[in-house]
Amino acid sequence: MDLQEQLAELRKRMALASERAEAQTRQQAAHALAQRAEAVSQLTSLTGGREVATAKGAHLEVERLWQPQARHGRIGIGALFELPADLYHAVSEGGAQAAGPGEWAFLDTETTGLAGGSGTCAFLVGVGRITPGGFRLRQFFLRDFGEEPSVLEALSEELAGARTLVTYNGRAFDVPLLETRYRMNRARPPFGSLDHVDLLYGARRVWRLRLESCRLQQLEREIIGFEREGDIPGEQIPTAYFDFLRGQGAPWLAQVFEHNALDIVTLACLSAVLPQRFRSPAPGAQDHPEELVALGRWLRGGSRVEEALALFREAAGRGLRDELMARTLWDVASLERRQKRWDAAVAVWSELAAFSNPFQAAALTELAKHYEHREKNAVMALEWASQAHALRPDEGSRKRVERLRRRAREPKMGRLL
Repeated sequence: MDLQEQLAELRKRMALASERAEAQTRQQAAHALAQRAEAVSQLTSLTGGREVATAKGAHLEVERLWQPQARHGRIGIGALFELPADLYHAVSEGGAQAAGPGEWAFLDTETTGLAGGSGTCAFLVGVGRITPGGFRLRQFFLRDFGEEPSVLEALSEELAGARTLVTYNGRAFDVPLLETRYRMNRARPPFGSLDHVDLLYGARRVWRLRLESCRLQQLEREIIGFEREGDIPGEQIPTAYFDFLRGQGAPWLAQVFEHNALDIVTLACLSAVLPQRFRSPAPGAQDHPEELVALGRWLRGGSRVEEALALFREAAGRGLRDELMARTLWDVASLERRQKRWDAAVAVWSELAAFSNPFQAAALTELAKHYEHREKNAVMALEWASQAHALRPDEGSRKRVERLRRRAREPKMGRLL
């Protein structure tokens, strides 16, 4: 076989190998498409979803309804429709204007990553609405990344009828992420016309002293009284979606829809509890003392001194752990001093001075100042100042003790007749 024949044979073998490779690639692609189609079909069946067309394409939607007679933990769904229009005014510190429950939209997203940024996509967006017929949830899902314009279009249409957007950590995560996705798709975000209430900040104010964590699921258990079973951990959600895109794990991804749905109905039920604490901060018989302290601090920040004092004193009377008790008594004394009710302040400083706590030295110092400057009693002031210096010696306490010793030795002038 001459050289030309050898080259021809080589070309033939190369062409045959190329055809086999292309056939194998086509077969793998067809298999992957079949797997994807099966995964989509299975997920649609598991979630009860349907394909929805928009001006920007098509996507999968799931709709659920909680009937008015249903309950989520301790909260009745029907009670949500009776909530007042000004519910969010106090918890948002005036940022949310009055709007009826039917004009509230509860939003939560599930994303391809937890860090945010332009590389992170919200593959599932859920929006809950309160209606006379119950609590309605719509979930907008990307079967692949090309469906994002359609999902964003549908989300804008859903939010067009709302005036108040309610989220949990949405101010820092969900809304900025969605705004980025809208801009990357050359679409206008729908959030500018909505009052945004992020309940995370109010939850931290009320419950951070009582609970180890203010994660939504922690509040769901401790405050709402609902216990999830078989819930997918949040850190596994991106993996579940990427497995679905590879044609695998539709049942696993269906758990993400349930996770998202529970987050949203819990968010709505939290609205029946949390904002009311800010609207009516007076102590109730079932209130935990730590919550009263937290609300008292909020009232103090708003210069509502008498209401804050009432909550602090009620909390102390119900019993607090030692460190929080000392801090609360110190706050009471500070507010009484601000109101120039010196007898009340002295009584609390004396209580703090009588037992070991982080504010003992400071209370002793305040007593020394009071007896020196207001009572003009150098002997009593020296007693308190000496105890403060012994407990926490520093240059200021040393000088105070020396000054009071000199004053205590000074003879008192007799009264002229």
